[in-house]
Amino acid sequence: MLDTAVRERMANSLKDALDQFIGTEAYHRLSPLHGDLVATDGVKYLCEAAECFWLLDAIASHQPRALRDRMLRDMQFWTLRVNEDRSAVLEVARDEGDVAFHQDIEFTDFPLPEVRIWVAPRGPADTYVAMLPDEH
Repeated sequence: MLDTAVRERMANSLKDALDQFIGTEAYHRLSPLHGDLVATDGVKYLCEAAECFWLLDAIASHQPRALRDRMLRDMQFWTLRVNEDRSAVLEVARDEGDVAFHQDIEFTDFPLPEVRIWVAPRGPADTYVAMLPDEH
């Protein structure tokens, strides 16, 4: 297990890198299991750098439930919050403070204390795109 100082340096480096993503040049299909959810360059980088493809899988696995909610069909605001004991909560909100549902995660090695991923429809092909907020 990494000590706190190393974990903090890695988190700061990842945060700095994620702050560089504004817009996207391509959409990436990161899982053959979830063909209707694509990712921007920033989300792809996040999944690779933090080794958290599981996070996109979790978001994709909740899409059947999310898409039954009229507001979440237009825009989903996902937040992963990591606690000091390395447990976490993944939640989706319709808008600021309007949480639709959440998932408790018993353990994660995700390096950041929090990350936000937005999901929105992309075109008429029933495809949804996962993006960092600054890529919207």
